[in-house]
Order: sequence, then C-alpha cells, then structure tokens
Amino acid sequence: MSSNRVFQLKLHPLTGNSEWIVIEDNDESFDQNFHKPFLATTSYLDMLNDSTRNEAFRQAIQKTITKPCHVLDIGAGTGLLSMMAARAMGDEGKVTACESYLPMVKLMKKVLRLNGMEGRVKIINKRSEELQVGLDIPSRAHVLVSEILDSELLGEGLIPTLQHAHDNLLVENAMTVPYRATIYGQLVESTFLWKLHDFHNNEATVSDSIRLTPPGLDSVLSIKRQQYAMHVDPIQEEITLLSEPFKIFEFDFWKRPESYGETELCVKATNDGRVHVVVSWWVLQLDQEGTIYYSTTPRWISSPKITSPVGWCDHWKQCVWFVPGSGISILKGEEIHLLATHTETSFSYNFDTVVPTTETLNHRCMTGDFQLVLPPERAAIYADKEWRFSMLKAVQSMGKDRLLCLVVDDSVFLPLLVAKLSEASVMSLLPGLRERGLQYLQAVAHANGHDSMLPWQNLRFWRDRTTLNDILSEDALIIPSKGILRACAMSLPDLWKSRCSLSIIEGFDHSVVNATLGACGHLPELEECPCLPFFIWQCGEFDVLSETYDVMEFDFSKQICECQGKSQVKFTKSGVCHGFVLWIDWVMDLQNSIVISTGPDRKYWKQGVKLLGTPRTVDPQSLTSVQPCSAVVEACFSPLKGELKIILDFL
Repeated sequence: MSSNRVFQLKLHPLTGNSEWIVIEDNDESFDQNFHKPFLATTSYLDMLNDSTRNEAFRQAIQKTITKPCHVLDIGAGTGLLSMMAARAMGDEGKVTACESYLPMVKLMKKVLRLNGMEGRVKIINKRSEELQVGLDIPSRAHVLVSEILDSELLGEGLIPTLQHAHDNLLVENAMTVPYRATIYGQLVESTFLWKLHDFHNNEATVSDSIRLTPPGLDSVLSIKRQQYAMHVDPIQEEITLLSEPFKIFEFDFWKRPESYGETELCVKATNDGRVHVVVSWWVLQLDQEGTIYYSTTPRWISSPKITSPVGWCDHWKQCVWFVPGSGISILKGEEIHLLATHTETSFSYNFDTVVPTTETLNHRCMTGDFQLVLPPERAAIYADKEWRFSMLKAVQSMGKDRLLCLVVDDSVFLPLLVAKLSEASVMSLLPGLRERGLQYLQAVAHANGHDSMLPWQNLRFWRDRTTLNDILSEDALIIPSKGILRACAMSLPDLWKSRCSLSIIEGFDHSVVNATLGACGHLPELEECPCLPFFIWQCGEFDVLSETYDVMEFDFSKQICECQGKSQVKFTKSGVCHGFVLWIDWVMDLQNSIVISTGPDRKYWKQGVKLLGTPRTVDPQSLTSVQPCSAVVEACFSPLKGELKIILDFL
C-alpha cells in the first residue's frame, strides 16, 4: 500500500466473493460516500463515545505537556489526542499525527478543519515504522501520545510500534501518555466458557452417536489457542472465582519494550473447583505520578484508584484464555503453577498439568498434520444437545429412500449425520471450508461409520441452492425448508449510548464524522442508522419490550428472489425503546415442527440490531402517539446485493 492509496475489502455476503475498493488520496470517491456508514463496523464510534477514556487522556496530556515541544501521536484516528496536545501547548510547539488508514486520515482532516486546528497538527499518512527523521518529521519528538491498544493490549502492534519509536522517533527519556500498562489475571470456573472450547469432552455427553472428534482424533477439530475478547460481566452469576487477582506483566511505554517475555506465577486457590479459563484485563496508568488510571477490569473487582468506564463500552473487553480439555481440578488453599508468556502481539498461559507429548504427537500423525479450527461459538453449537437433536429429527424426516444428499453449507456435522441415518450418497460442497473441510471429512468419516456477519447473510445457502437448481429433482427435499425473519422491540441503553452521535468531545467538535462512523440520532432526515450484528447478551443492560413477531419468510423450496414483509409489533412493557433486534429462525422440515432459533436467548448466535435515531418512550396502554403502543417493522431483501433493508415506523 502506498501512502496515498488504500484498498478497502468488501465481501459479498451471498457469494462469498471479495471485492477490493480502491480509495485514492486525491480522488473524490470517499467524499462522495462521506455521508454513508463507511466505517460503521469499526470500534471508532464506541471509543469516541467513551467519556471516561476521553477525560483520562485529556487530564494526562494536560499534566504531561506543560511547555512547547514536539509531540508525536501514533495511530491518531480522528485527531482527538493531537488536538489535546496542541491545545496544551498554546500557539507554540508542534504536533505530528501519524495515521496509516487513509479513510481515517480523510476524517481527521475534516475534524481538524472544523476545529480550526489545520495549521496546528501535521498529518502523515504512513505507518509509524515508515517515518524517518529529517524526511517525514524534522526532529525526534519529546512526547509520545498514542492509543493503539486492543482488549488484549498488544494485538494492534503496541510492542513493535514502541520499539521503533524509541529507536528512531523519540528523544532519550521521552515522556509518554500513557505511561504504563499492567496485565492482571484471575482463575475462574465456568461451565458456559468450558462449552466454548472443550468440544471433545462436551460432545461425549451427546447421545446421537455421531462423533466429530472420534477417539484418537480429538485434536482434529478445535478452536485456536489464543485469548478471546469477551464481556465477562454478563455471565458473572455463571462464574466461580477460584483465585484472587494476580499481576502478570507490566509494560512501560516510556522505555523500549522487549519482544518476548515470560513469568512464572504460583497462584493459590481461594475455592474448590475446576479451572476452566484465565480471565485477564489491563490497567492503564496514564501519568507518571500514578494519579490517572483507566482499566478494563471486570465489575466484580473494586479499587478506589482504578477508573473503569462509566457504563458499558464495547471497544475494550476482558480476555479469556481457555485451559485445555476439561480444565484443572483444584482445592482451596492448593497452589497451581502458571507460566505466562507474551510475544510482540499476544499472550499465552501454560499450567504444569499438560497433555503428554506422546499423545499430542500421536494425534498429529493420525490427523495428517492439519486441524479444522472453529470459532468458540461454532464449536459450542456443534456440541449443543438441543441443536444436534433438532438436526437429527430434520434428517430423519427426509426418509431413507433418497439417492443423493447434497450439502451446500459449511457444516461438517450434517454430512456425517446424513451418512449415518440414510442410505443416500452424500456430497458436501463446503463452499467456505473447501479443501480443509474435505480433509476433515475424509479423516473422520471412517471413524463414524461412514465469524462478524448479520444473521440473514447466512442466506448464502439459498443462493447456492438456486445455483444448483438444474440438478435437483422435482421432489427434492430442501433442508432447511424456510427461514423466518423475526423481530422484537428492546431497550438497549448501553448499546445506544455507544452508537449515538458525537458532538463535543473534551472541547472538540466531532459532529462531522457521525454519518461515516454509522452513528445514531441527530442525523440528516434522509440518513438512517445501519443494522449491525451483536451478541445481545454482550450488549450491557437490555430489556425486552414486546413479544416476538414474524416479519418475513424466505421460502427455500423456490429459487432466490426479492422478498418483502412487514409486521405490527405491539409493546407488552412500558419503557424506552432504543431499537429492534432481528434474527432468523430456521425451519428444518415441511411440517414446521423442527425450528432452530438464533434469537437473543441463544448466546452462541449474533443478532441484527436496528437502533433508532431517537429513543422512544413506549406504553402498551397508551392511546396517544406521544407514547406509542405499537410499531411497524418492514423488511425488503435484495438477492443482488444480499442486503436486507429495515424500515421502522411507530403507531
């Protein structure tokens, strides 16, 4: 990528094909789309709505930058920290804002212009590792301000960025905001979290006799060994704390960090239980004196000096590291040894209880040196008793006299199930998994006897079924037989707040970025909020305000086509409606007796959320339009783009 060009990847949800959109620094394509939600699925909006974060950085910058100097802002985004630094120095000093992502550079220019800061901040559209003193910047910087942190802390390249900055861009003993970050962890037991990773032992409790990980092949299907960002507060009641919090690593921004580190910890158990995961979080010390903090600490941890976000936010979460297998049994007072390591971009944890090396090697040989790696939620679905029972009944309903069964999705469970229950020959296309899926099926078939998308973007199945229409017999059974788009009204105050329009942030006007970042509320009349995918149970406070209603039906017995539908949603509870949650229920058989729901009560599935521009107070007993008692949800599906347009109207 050159410094004046960016390639934006666009994925067609139905075909799976990727299209690269080229954005030039000197063309008008981005400006023409500036009032479209171009960056709605990024975390920028949620981060800029985090007032606790913004205030902490503003206080630390004012405290650190007390005289004119050269300030370098790496990963400048909309330029908020750059403007804070320029304001702290008055009319003197200089600020260099380094931002590699061209769409954000374009937004930053608009924000700086709006706030009269164009001449105060120099923007460089490069990665910081590409900056050269004397070419891009006149001299080394005295102060580094940066916020390139993810939920794991290191995932956005913090270590290599700091290494290059200290080696090439900063003066000796430069000041930094933030000043330090500390990683903490805690051992916990949680059946829910165990089900997200230990597929092999979880599947052993299912009685359908299908084994996706047969004996000797339990490593062939797995989730990736890494930390996963996740809100743990919503499942606090499903968690048993097995230790006190313990300090793992400390990173000083004011000095050059090491690429690799490890630490051995001896952790004492505070309860009997089974260690399923290590929950971790970070605490950010923004100033040198240690008076300004920000943290991703879970809410069950209380500390008078550590400031966590006021309310819910989604740009930073806690992280969970899954202990292999069914976990480690531990008794209160017992000590467990933990080896924590970090690379340039990630953390990992190992206990002294590990799978024997010979067993691991044996698995590697039998699986042909490959693994099918699944996201945690998909692994949990494949081992879910209710889901598997529904699939079993659906396949049984098709009878045994079919000559050929064609599986056109990426399920690795369905081909094995059909092969076991039916006399039909099974052909599985696995459009997304491709050769990896085929390798997997070949490896386990004999032993068995033979990721961020909206719910309706799974309608790729319908397109594939249409493509294959000419080779389907007239009496071919289509499973699922149809999909039903369903909706309900919800109160979602935390999610709405994180997606609401920006105005003044710590004294700087950001209203110019709202449409591009997909903000809700106070937009031009013709603008509307995008529909975005979320795990509702991960969205902070929520409350259901209506019953569930069918909005539209997708008939898979027919070829893919445009669809429309609407439904009147009647409120059943008084409250503030922030939007509507939508999902698809998959009807598996012609009798409508087997339904797999992906609704908000199912934690393994994401739902679509259509937020309102202005929250509405609703009352089911109201007779006026001031507090409506119902609303109309209308949906229009376009097979050409694979998009679903949602229109809302209150009655």
